[in-house]
Amino acid sequence: MADERIRFDDGEAYEDFMGKWSLLAGHAFLDWLSPAPGLRWVDVGCGNGAFTELLVQRCAAREVQGIDPSDEQLAFARTRLARAPATFRQGDAMALPYADASVDAAVMALVIFFVPEPARGVAEMARVIRPGGGACAYAWDILGGGFPYFALQDEMKKLGHPPLWPPSVEAARLEALRQAWTDAGLVDVETRELVVQRTYASFDAFWAAARKGPRIAPRMSEMPASDAELLKTRLRKRLKAAADGSITTAARANAVRGRKPD
Repeated sequence: MADERIRFDDGEAYEDFMGKWSLLAGHAFLDWLSPAPGLRWVDVGCGNGAFTELLVQRCAAREVQGIDPSDEQLAFARTRLARAPATFRQGDAMALPYADASVDAAVMALVIFFVPEPARGVAEMARVIRPGGGACAYAWDILGGGFPYFALQDEMKKLGHPPLWPPSVEAARLEALRQAWTDAGLVDVETRELVVQRTYASFDAFWAAARKGPRIAPRMSEMPASDAELLKTRLRKRLKAAADGSITTAARANAVRGRKPD
């Protein structure tokens, strides 16, 4: 494999694969965070705008600035939030293009494990929020089996075809999040586990969504047809369907929040 990077370049495919999961976790995250209305936000790694939309709809954000490395994802986000107080630009989480103390809050939603140097990303969030402002994040507990498609990943691994891992997967652990926020000089640091569930109409609906994942699709495309069929059979057996044929799976994310000293 010449290129082992994980790319998110299709906003529509991402919506089915992860965007809906992001909204479920995002609602749980905002229930816990309970931010004040009317804040100016930076959404770091905004992707296709799934969480940005929540900030606008649920938090009555005065302004949201979204930043992401993918032009394709940003194009989807601009369409999604065409009439919202949100602006989007391409950029790097480790070098945010915003002035010091220029926003009220900064968030990374399902992003920190993709940042090559997570500590720099957290330091950048701390830099751009005003004194008294907040920096927060949530990320799937991948190492703890909390990823929404963990069952599929596990069965792939058993067949000798492990999916790609994010470059900073350790950063999503609760202890790592707490330490990163503390090291960035943030105070009143708190962490929380978030558990959510999603129901697919059928196993085939789950299978179709899972195959769109940028960490999963490259490995599945390399699998011999016999292994792919065996994977599907094992997964169907593992994911018990309800009487109506639907499949319900759970996922767990780790969340953190902290405040910049006044």
